[in-house]
Amino acid sequence: MIHRKIWVKILLTAFLLSPSLLIKAEHGSEKESFNPGTFILDHIGDAYDWHILTYNGHHVSVPLPVILYSEQSGFHVFFSSKFHHGNHDGFTIATDGEHKGKIVEQAADGSFVRPALDLSITKNVFAMLVSIAIILGVFLSVAKAYKRRVNKAPSGLQSWMEPVILFVRDDIARPAIGHKYERYMPYLLTVFFFILVNNLMGLIPFFPFGANVTGNIAITMVLAALTFIITTFSSNKTYWIHIFNAPGVPVWLKIPLPLMPLVEVMGVFIKPLVLMIRLFANVTGGHIVVIGLFSLIFLFGQMSVGLGYGVSVVSIFFTVFMTFLELLVAFIQAYVFTLLSALYFGMASEEHH
Repeated sequence: MIHRKIWVKILLTAFLLSPSLLIKAEHGSEKESFNPGTFILDHIGDAYDWHILTYNGHHVSVPLPVILYSEQSGFHVFFSSKFHHGNHDGFTIATDGEHKGKIVEQAADGSFVRPALDLSITKNVFAMLVSIAIILGVFLSVAKAYKRRVNKAPSGLQSWMEPVILFVRDDIARPAIGHKYERYMPYLLTVFFFILVNNLMGLIPFFPFGANVTGNIAITMVLAALTFIITTFSSNKTYWIHIFNAPGVPVWLKIPLPLMPLVEVMGVFIKPLVLMIRLFANVTGGHIVVIGLFSLIFLFGQMSVGLGYGVSVVSIFFTVFMTFLELLVAFIQAYVFTLLSALYFGMASEEHH
């Protein structure tokens, strides 16, 4: 009953506030049309500050540390709020071109180039640090509980985490890898909970949550690269024999033109590529659909405030529905990435029969 009341309040607040924001915009000094593309990209993209809200044309955001190294002037450390006045120490955020949204500096010839090194704490980096802190806090607490409660039934946070850990071990690692599964458990548990926590954090639209960490292609690329590296260094002789001289394959597919070896070698690199794109596409696609549905309120509200109110009922209903679907996807994507990683490890370390 309590949860139902909370959801009713959320829906009612969103229904009442969404069109009213349009009314304020229409009575402003300059009527600016709503651009859904820009709105969506701003929410799923990375940034040097954390935008909270815009009220009466004023942007309220949390500044983040900017750490730069320039070959011209050395190291620079300051907060991103310095960019609110435009240029700072020769650095600015590009508004167009190939470096749009990135920090650039003016070179000697007048052109704008990227700094030699950009170690800034961006929105996604900050959110990732928060997720790591949450994961460390949870598992350190669970580890201490196991030390205090030796040979006792789990309780509290233990009882929540133990079934998930056993699920990763018994339903993912052991069937996919075999008797050597224990050496891969630290990585599989880490990647599972990292993806799961960041997926769930991305569904909470409040600071310091709501960032699109697992929907960032750079993050998924690093995770896929780690799986690729572990797979490669775990591989044995049998694994490479199956790639370059697969048994049971007709000779004419190997000689004189090595068609099957070529396909198998391509598969070695395609597997991590698929891991990277699957996680990125599913998470980002879900965020785009949810924000796109919510944007319908503002699009129709520009035509008519009454139409904005009418569309908001349908829009919010489908937005809530998609949010629950995204909650399911958050678990599925963590499971799929971990399962495929375990399968790759099992294929690489499988013994010859």
